[in-house]
Amino acid sequence: MRTPRIHTHQTLSPDSTLSLEEGPARHLIQVLRLKADAPVILFNGDGHDYQGVIISLGKRQVDIAISERGAQESAACLAIHLGLGISKGERMDFAIQKSVELGVTEITPLVSERCVVRISDERMQKRIQHWQNILIAACEQSGRRRLPMLHAPLKLQDWINKREAQQHNLLLDHRSSDTLASLSPPESGTCLLVGPEGGLSEEEIASAKREGFHGVQLGPRVLRTETAPLAAIAAMQALWGDFR
Repeated sequence: MRTPRIHTHQTLSPDSTLSLEEGPARHLIQVLRLKADAPVILFNGDGHDYQGVIISLGKRQVDIAISERGAQESAACLAIHLGLGISKGERMDFAIQKSVELGVTEITPLVSERCVVRISDERMQKRIQHWQNILIAACEQSGRRRLPMLHAPLKLQDWINKREAQQHNLLLDHRSSDTLASLSPPESGTCLLVGPEGGLSEEEIASAKREGFHGVQLGPRVLRTETAPLAAIAAMQALWGDFR
């Protein structure tokens, strides 16, 4: 059985013990049903894995002895900031989960003209926490030791105006004649803009291009909103990133 990797917000250090916070502890007890002496790997986003062993369990408490700290995860050789139009529940969840597994470093959910989903301010806070939980679970599964940054949702134009200048600011547009392979490798990070189910409006595309975004296409097929960012991220990793 693969040793479980568990994220915690707690401070971790080698040759120490800790009582795991409630959420991860409940997962170990109720979901994974681990017992005393079971090995676990903890991480808190500082770039390291921490090897540990469960020394005791209660109904709600798990005590872990941390033995050693693993090597630090190196910085991503290709920083990718994904601006993703908010789509319906499972589609958005899937796109976030898989983009994290593929190595994206930042995600900003975007409210655009054709977004089908309209979320109140009260519900948005719950949705952000839901997305953060998906992001953490994807890091646990994929072995990432640093958490990608999940930004608060923004209106599309606000994100375009506030973004940091990158060598490649890319907009997925199936009508473009340019491909990722036709671009030179970026010396810095990359911004990738992907619309929601209904795509971006003509005015939104024009506005993004006025602000320096370059349209690229991913071949002759029109991809769904949850497929397109994953195909683009995988292609960028193969061309310029850590798939090489």
